[in-house]
Amino acid sequence: MEKLKMHSPDLGQDNITKIRELFPGCVTEARDETSGELRLAVDFDQLKQELSDHIVDGPQERYRLDWPGKREALVTANKACSKTLRPVREESINFDSTNNLLIEGDNLEVLKVLQESFVGRVKLIYIDPPYNTGRDFIYDDDYSQEAGEYLDASGQRNAEGSRLIANTEANGRFHSDWLSMLYPRLRLAKNLLSDDGVVFISIDDNEVDNLRKLGNEIFGESNFIATIIWQKVYAPKNSAKWFSEDHDFILVFAKNKETWSPNALPRTEEMEARYKNPDNDPRGVWKAADLSARNPYSAGVYAITCPSGRLIDGPPRGMYWRFSEKKFKELDSDNRIWWGESGNNVPAVKRFLTEVSAGRTPQTLWVYKEVGHTQDAKKTLLKYVPFENTENVFNSVKPIALIQRILQLSTSPDGSDIVLDFFSGSCSTAHAVLEQNRTDGGNRRFIGVQIAEPLRIPEPQMKTIFDMGRSRLVNVINELQGDGNTPLGFRVLKLDSSSMKDIYYRPDQLSQGDLLDTVDNVKPDRSAEDLLFQVLVDWGVDLTLPIRRESIQGKTVFYVDDNALVACFDQGISEALVKELAKSEPLRVVFRDNGFETDAVKINVEQIFRQLSPTTEVKAI
Repeated sequence: MEKLKMHSPDLGQDNITKIRELFPGCVTEARDETSGELRLAVDFDQLKQELSDHIVDGPQERYRLDWPGKREALVTANKACSKTLRPVREESINFDSTNNLLIEGDNLEVLKVLQESFVGRVKLIYIDPPYNTGRDFIYDDDYSQEAGEYLDASGQRNAEGSRLIANTEANGRFHSDWLSMLYPRLRLAKNLLSDDGVVFISIDDNEVDNLRKLGNEIFGESNFIATIIWQKVYAPKNSAKWFSEDHDFILVFAKNKETWSPNALPRTEEMEARYKNPDNDPRGVWKAADLSARNPYSAGVYAITCPSGRLIDGPPRGMYWRFSEKKFKELDSDNRIWWGESGNNVPAVKRFLTEVSAGRTPQTLWVYKEVGHTQDAKKTLLKYVPFENTENVFNSVKPIALIQRILQLSTSPDGSDIVLDFFSGSCSTAHAVLEQNRTDGGNRRFIGVQIAEPLRIPEPQMKTIFDMGRSRLVNVINELQGDGNTPLGFRVLKLDSSSMKDIYYRPDQLSQGDLLDTVDNVKPDRSAEDLLFQVLVDWGVDLTLPIRRESIQGKTVFYVDDNALVACFDQGISEALVKELAKSEPLRVVFRDNGFETDAVKINVEQIFRQLSPTTEVKAI
């Protein structure tokens, strides 16, 4: 019976496999120095020969973004991860039926864990990463160090074991460390985007230039969409030394610019109010549009006589009438030309509201009157999170209206679109998804990821930023449910080490004690539901699918999305139970490797399914 591999994809090996498809003679085998296993490796000398007409080698000048640590960041992105996500029912709401995820853990590792379950499925990514002002905390991805005492002593690990470093201006690699932090995360995030997906990234002046170059490298310069300017404050700061910084930026990159375009925004009341009907035209309200244009048009120069008898020699100097004389007369006869109340005005074209687009084209300047400002965001946070210490209140939180604007542009109300935020902080993005769904009846889904960074001062009900965001969502959902909405919720998952014991030793490293310890390969503190989610992660099954638990012949059986996956991790599984599960013809079934009552039952499992449900994929852990 085939076993699950229990680790995230090895992206480095996947990339080598792709090279082998193009240049099979450039890929060989080499022994891994750590595990001693044979792995695919690239013969770079041969690859250079294959690409001899195009390769840039040595110190030759080239256009690129480079910094100390870039190679290590790339290796970090490609390195496989053996961690898992453990469910926490007591911190969730409507755990079994919700399609939203709130994940606690280092987002780099979480993005790796999500690679197979959500690859190519995320419609929108919005992130508000650390701005690298010298006060932000960023993630330290040097997992090669084993000296835990040093991490604790140096303040690089908090009480929950999460690794954090402050990237202060005293650090000689100020920009480099920030780029090394964000680079692997964006590379992994790109894999999750659908072909028509898009990423919006908030940033300020400190790193906007580097972020634009980084995004160009990861997504391709041709997939850059726009730089949005958000007016984040409603009043200038008179204490500013040079200029009052009134804005932040939002950079937008598409997975594929050819397949992505923004949705039109709803027309505003102010726009609607510009349409009048002073002549009681039966076609409804209209707005006068200038008849002249700057673009040269040979047929657009002619004299016009007003109904009052006034002669207009031609268009204004340097301008042209936008229609030919023949077309102009047709419009006038159809009462589509407005001459003013007295019939003596320069003619204008009537644009009827019923004939114009229902929406408006988005612009790159977003003013606070439309999408909110930082004080709005702070008030919203205080409304939903019961802080006892003002030191814990975020000053840089984003307003819900701002993220709702992004949702309007990038998602559909009826598309079950997945929205990912892997710097979720106080869960503004998740809040905005719930609010936008309430506004337009949508069924968008959110995935929020946040490391367990401690609050400045522990609160009675909150110890970390993750706790803060979760508390906010609980109160938001309670309020929305009070309005009689469809039951809402989220499924809390926490990043942890694999639920399986580390049994992947080389033969010369095994002792007799190790052999005895591998009789049961599951860690003693892991529940059956922990094992279920490890299987979902490893098999690439959607982690938000509904879960049903049943007792069959005295054993606990999990049904994921009815029979998309059936799992039983109990001991003493009989042949009768195996036959009972096979009758439901699941797409996949998984058992514990040592869970069968006899070796004969274990041997017969695949044969039983081959007879009763030949399309079922059978595996063990």
